[in-house]
Amino acid sequence: MAHALDLATAKAQGLIGEQNNGYIGAVKSGDEVAALVDEINAKRKEAYKNISAENGQPMNVVETLAAKKLYEKLQASEYYQSAEGKWL
Repeated sequence: MAHALDLATAKAQGLIGEQNNGYIGAVKSGDEVAALVDEINAKRKEAYKNISAENGQPMNVVETLAAKKLYEKLQASEYYQSAEGKWL
């Protein structure tokens, strides 16, 4: 499903951010944002399942490692979720 809003644009506009669990979350609500979050997170979950199975690691380990890698790639203006669940 194609969206007018894509991941990079939504991050740059401060609409979404990287959560501390390896998935994206809505910083600001809206139908288009929610649809994008659902789409991206479904793709990530499928990828994490594959990585988990291939490496014999539990999903939570894969998700945590993914979150760390995604945090390292963030631009200065992009939101991320602290360990306490706050958007920074």
